[in-house]
Amino acid sequence: MARRTQAQLQQGYREQALKLFPWICAHCGREFDGKKLSQLTVHHKDHNHDNNPPDGSNWELLCLYCHDNEHQRTQGDHPSGETLPSREQDQPSTFSPFARLADQLKRNR
Repeated sequence: MARRTQAQLQQGYREQALKLFPWICAHCGREFDGKKLSQLTVHHKDHNHDNNPPDGSNWELLCLYCHDNEHQRTQGDHPSGETLPSREQDQPSTFSPFARLADQLKRNR
């Protein structure tokens, strides 16, 4: 019974998050749609799965790979045994994979 309740809660906030946010991984910027949308997960920024404000301020959409990576970073899986700091939650991603594409294309001509 508890598992079903937990699954229902997860499905509820996932549906909310998918309505609130674009279907893009907040870490790597990969876009999702159709069948691949199932690979986009809801990550709780404060790692508290009971903190589900209706405005989604504690959530971010992450692909399966980035979500696993985020949890590994905060679980102390580093070989030295140190807990690695999680990335700054209030900092938006500044990575732009195509930032220099125009320059590269000009050089190749």
